[in-house]
Amino acid sequence: MAEADRISLLPLEIKISVLSRLRVKDAVRTSALSHSWHHVWTLLPCLRLHSLKDRLGLGKHTDFGFDSIWMERVHHLVSSLRGPILHFQLFYGYPNQQSAPLLQRLLDLLLQKGGVERLQLCNFNSPRCHEVICLPCFSTVKILSLWGCHLVLPTGFCGFNGLTDLSLVDTQISNDDFNLLIHTSSNLTSSVRLSIASKDPISVNLSFPLLRHLIFFLTDSVETVSLTSAPCLEKACIFFDRSLINSTSEKLARIILGLVTSVAMVSSLTLGSHSLKYFSLVPLPFNFTFSRLRFLKFFVNIDAMDKRMYDAFLWLLRSMPFLEELEIELWGDDSSQTNGVAILMRELLAKKHDGFACLDRTLRSVTIDMYKLEVTANITMIQFFLLNAKVLKELKIAYATGAEVMPSMIEDLQKLEIISSDAKVVIFDRIKEKKKNLFCV
Repeated sequence: MAEADRISLLPLEIKISVLSRLRVKDAVRTSALSHSWHHVWTLLPCLRLHSLKDRLGLGKHTDFGFDSIWMERVHHLVSSLRGPILHFQLFYGYPNQQSAPLLQRLLDLLLQKGGVERLQLCNFNSPRCHEVICLPCFSTVKILSLWGCHLVLPTGFCGFNGLTDLSLVDTQISNDDFNLLIHTSSNLTSSVRLSIASKDPISVNLSFPLLRHLIFFLTDSVETVSLTSAPCLEKACIFFDRSLINSTSEKLARIILGLVTSVAMVSSLTLGSHSLKYFSLVPLPFNFTFSRLRFLKFFVNIDAMDKRMYDAFLWLLRSMPFLEELEIELWGDDSSQTNGVAILMRELLAKKHDGFACLDRTLRSVTIDMYKLEVTANITMIQFFLLNAKVLKELKIAYATGAEVMPSMIEDLQKLEIISSDAKVVIFDRIKEKKKNLFCV
């Protein structure tokens, strides 16, 4: 046994690095090799803990006391570690009133130990949890990720000075605490992901002097939103909560349009589903320009489009004179292809369009991603780009594994008019990567 133990010969830093990458089963088996380095376990810099309730699939029928027992064990584990915990990740499902104070005590213990650079807490917000978590001010934290939490900030909160990456997803927080958290974290540079699920209306006023990547989920809790300053922003993703899908509110549409136009400085933009519907509800600024945009991704239900959505689609293309790469996710119902709206869209998309700078000079790559491989049903959208993108190099049709490329699809594509002499059409399986099941037309 001693001859097989080579970990003991390694320097302490390497031992810690090796041990911190082991799973629990590996760790138990490996620790039997030697008693000479058992103390190393107390120096582990990283803890990633997942509630056994979720992993065993016991669900809501599990006895509530199990939550408290598990949290007590986590607290004991953290207490036994001698060194600072640099990375702490806790996934814990369905907390109750008894476990919430234990969680608060655990966070306070982490604060006392100090040194936490990455803190991730997930799934604390549940109908059974009525306790609010007070988030301590970890001065060393660089990455903060809170999913499904219900939290408040402590009195005298002064911000996370070293914070570069922030995620608040399905997080309940008051309007005052949210704005305090954002405005006192002035060094955010990497990314910010926001999805606020407050019971009270939230007025979001964002200002990120150094931020490069923003992901914003608009929920029904957001009453107003504005981005006043983000000179370094390179990438923005704007999505919409499911509760807003059927909304036809002009007020909501103006909020969405205002947020989209406030990120005009980005080079990459992703817009969530139904964005064309929201744009169609309000007047669009005629002379607006995304001056740096090179990549755009958005989602379209081609069967549900009407004339106003089509105009919004053209507005996007017109406002992006330097667009080089476009990705569109299509979905729809074949049965609606015979209605008047679908016929109108086929007529509009089949026309040539002049005066679009990106179509004339810059758009080189278009990807049309289909939930189902329905080339014939979506042929007009494909034809639009082949007919109008004069410098197009490649039009890619993506589909999910399980679909079959039929000869009739290839025949339909070969009949289309292509204005760019360099363009090729590629059909590929998006799951198995682009190099497999690839067909060039």
